[in-house]
Amino acid sequence: MARQIPGIKGGETTGRSVVPTLDDVAQHANVSTATVSRCLNYPDRVVEKTRSRVMAAIHELGYSPNFGARALAVRRTNTIGAIIPTMENAVFARGIQAFQEELRSSGVTLLIASSSYREDLEEEQVRTLVARGADGLLLIGYHRRDEIYRFLETQGVPALITWAYDPDAPQISIGFDNRLAMMTLAREVIALGHRQIGVISAEQAGNDRASERVLGIRAAMEEAGLDPGSLTLIETEFGIERGADAFHTMMAGPTRPTVVMCGNDVLAIGALGRAKKMGLRVPDDISITGFDDIELARTADPDLTTVHVPHREMGREAARLLVRMVAGQTQNKSIELKTQRCMRNTLGSPGPVRATGKTARQTP
Repeated sequence: MARQIPGIKGGETTGRSVVPTLDDVAQHANVSTATVSRCLNYPDRVVEKTRSRVMAAIHELGYSPNFGARALAVRRTNTIGAIIPTMENAVFARGIQAFQEELRSSGVTLLIASSSYREDLEEEQVRTLVARGADGLLLIGYHRRDEIYRFLETQGVPALITWAYDPDAPQISIGFDNRLAMMTLAREVIALGHRQIGVISAEQAGNDRASERVLGIRAAMEEAGLDPGSLTLIETEFGIERGADAFHTMMAGPTRPTVVMCGNDVLAIGALGRAKKMGLRVPDDISITGFDDIELARTADPDLTTVHVPHREMGREAARLLVRMVAGQTQNKSIELKTQRCMRNTLGSPGPVRATGKTARQTP
């Protein structure tokens, strides 16, 4: 027998209980059904006092919106999808957290998927999220088949590129110039006197962020009159142990670098730990740099010289921009965010042992 929920005069019977409806919430909160809908779809358009009363009624009655019916009515689900390469990287976690927080303030729900750096899996996830009604998509980097971009355009689903910036690309992005950011750090490395440069990078195939960072180092070398072909490069999968193993391999090679520039902080932390196990002093015997400025970079011993990326700012601004794009507002220009060199204590000049204890500084 169906039970009656206190405060519900009507409701829909499911067989075991009476499910509260939009009308029930409106009557309980003493507002119109239109006001309840606005609270759910556009909370920022309802005064706080009314919104609080409506939300209290929703919680008290146990009301859950029928998103399927609402989506059919307005042809919008108020959901946005995000596909990230991995959930194991703290870099993406920080930016996506800010992205979700900002979406929530606009009444939008985030659906998230991880592609494990597999292009075929990302394509499958793009199609799945669109099929499930995602109003827009957040994508990492530009690299994917043109067919996927055409599919999104045909479906009328806007996509925003992040963690990368290219003003000449046809896709709109909000991010940073990976090549320029790493090139700026490489210039500092070269200015300190390093000529034998090693690089530990994420696998470049299908990863334009990784490839652009390597290109930035090569460009700085060429600019300084060094042979980019002399760069010692090892590509590896993501992970601290992967970075450690790559560092060990590089140090055992025929040409031992005086500095190892890592494509991200996680690889650099791995390299730093292995250097200590090998009895190498950082930066007296070997310099190590990273990229991203995650929390581990600041707590490492010594603290890691790296490139600071404004992940939270990027996440927040990406959410605001994508919500506007979903609403039909035209965005014709990509947005570039600035990175910073963080000159800390794992980078010094090559040569004889020097005094340590440099003061950490940040330069634009």
